[in-house]
Amino acid sequence: MDVRVGDTLIMKKKHPCGSDSFKVLRIGMDFKIRCMGCEREVMVPRSKCEKNIKKIERIGE
Repeated sequence: MDVRVGDTLIMKKKHPCGSDSFKVLRIGMDFKIRCMGCEREVMVPRSKCEKNIKKIERIGE
C-alpha cells in the first residue's frame, strides 16, 4: 500500500471523537497519525492501520 507522509487516510472505523479521517505524520513499522477531529496523535502498527484504510486522499490529486 502506497501511504506517504502528509496523506489523509479515511478509515473504516471512527475515532471516539466521531471523525474517521487522519493525517499521516510518520511512517515506518508504526504509523503516527493525527485525528482531524480532535487533533490527538496516536501510534498504530503498520499492519493494523493498512487493514483499516478505506481511502487515501493526497493533496496533489
